[in-house]
Amino acid sequence: MKKIEAIIRQERLEGVKKALDNAGFYPMTISDVRGRGEQRGITLQFRGRSVQVDVLPKTKIEIVADDSKVDEIINTIIASARTGKPGDGKIFVIPVEECINVRTGRRTK
Repeated sequence: MKKIEAIIRQERLEGVKKALDNAGFYPMTISDVRGRGEQRGITLQFRGRSVQVDVLPKTKIEIVADDSKVDEIINTIIASARTGKPGDGKIFVIPVEECINVRTGRRTK
């Protein structure tokens, strides 16, 4: 199993969720996060002054899936989250040793 963590633009969340639903991937955890990437923030104009905003709001989607589904999930996220501009986000794939269902105690490796 793998854990897929995708950090995307907030405004792309609904499109990504819909694309994942259409592909049959329903379980996910969604968090509002803040961070910065290679662009190190953005410069905004506010009341005639330049303001440097170096930590931007993003959305993190976490999905745990079988190894065989990882590429499909990643391709779905990329296709639905990409704008082609800096700040589109990152996807991380992390190995998961075991998953335990709290309600049933069932273990999956």
